[in-house]
Amino acid sequence: MPLSILLPMVTLGIAGIAVLLHLLGLSRRATLPDVAAARAAWLREFPTDAPIHVTLCDNRFAALIATETGRGVVWPMGADTTARYLTGARLTATSSGLRLDLPDYTAPCIHIALDPDEAAAWQDTLKETA
Repeated sequence: MPLSILLPMVTLGIAGIAVLLHLLGLSRRATLPDVAAARAAWLREFPTDAPIHVTLCDNRFAALIATETGRGVVWPMGADTTARYLTGARLTATSSGLRLDLPDYTAPCIHIALDPDEAAAWQDTLKETA
């Protein structure tokens, strides 16, 4: 098949799949509807370190996790969630919430959207354990 036909066919096929996934709602960002979902998301990443306390943010896009090992955070990465420990993290307040700089090349920086009161509460909680 000539490249002049193959290239547009492949491009339109990929674009069509992307549009179809979006129309079916499969491109939505993951949310944490409740504490149980945040706990389950944490346990998928760290099955041997059960959460002791879970603080779910109001917009349901992140949760602060307390375990016997230390603090961590769960947040969406696309249509799924991921979790990291906050050991060695640097916290910075931003206009939209918090920025967490982690010593982890797989997730070096996390932006968490929080209202000002929530951001202050998270900062206080994380300072207590630092």
